[in-house]
Amino acid sequence: MRRLDDPTCPARPLDDDELRALYAYPADLRSPWIRVNFVSSLDGAVAVEGRSGGLGTPSDKKVFGLLRGLADVIVVGAGTARGENYGGARTSAALRERRLEAGLSEVPPVAVVTATCHLDPGCRLFTDTTVAPVVLTCETAPGTRRRSLAAAGADVRVIAEHSIDGHAVRDALAATGWTRALCEGGPRLFGQLIADGVVDDLCLTLAPLLAAGPEGRIATAPQTAVTSMRPAHVLADDDGTVLTRWIRGER
Repeated sequence: MRRLDDPTCPARPLDDDELRALYAYPADLRSPWIRVNFVSSLDGAVAVEGRSGGLGTPSDKKVFGLLRGLADVIVVGAGTARGENYGGARTSAALRERRLEAGLSEVPPVAVVTATCHLDPGCRLFTDTTVAPVVLTCETAPGTRRRSLAAAGADVRVIAEHSIDGHAVRDALAATGWTRALCEGGPRLFGQLIADGVVDDLCLTLAPLLAAGPEGRIATAPQTAVTSMRPAHVLADDDGTVLTRWIRGER
């Protein structure tokens, strides 16, 4: 990957340390910084045949893993966890060592946002992980579902009464001391975070393809919500993948 937005940057490919520096969270955070990571086609499709994996490229997958390695916690909506068949995060021995040196846990937990606890206790989220997933839910979620997820090993946390908004998610992160949050979607959760003004950072990959069809956009919400963003960097690889990072104009 090469940097396109900085004429002073050498034309040579960026190494791993340079990439980590470009995507580093701000230093000395005292409250959660919520980063969102998405990939889309050039015409805005969020998936191909229902799966975002159809848009993935080697460079996108590299940055996907890098972002997970920098985060305290991975936040995801229940629909995406189900649709993408989520399991727990994986880290190499070298990454675990680097995370510990940075004051992070060896492996970032996955925190699933679900108002109803509509998750299968037998899915990979609970059976294919090295750390217990966290379930962020509501008081109105059926008690039987909450108990079944807890029995499957989840850390079930009630963070709202009837519905979960972005402020409730942010408060839950803050209560645990997680300041470096990585949200991997889906579009409804991203839209809610935008509507509540809690998105600090968007890492958006543009896959070099067109994918006309019924797929939706990366953020959806009942009403229009606008957040001003400024570009942090623009990268590209030899295959045409463009990787961008955007930071909120005012925080």
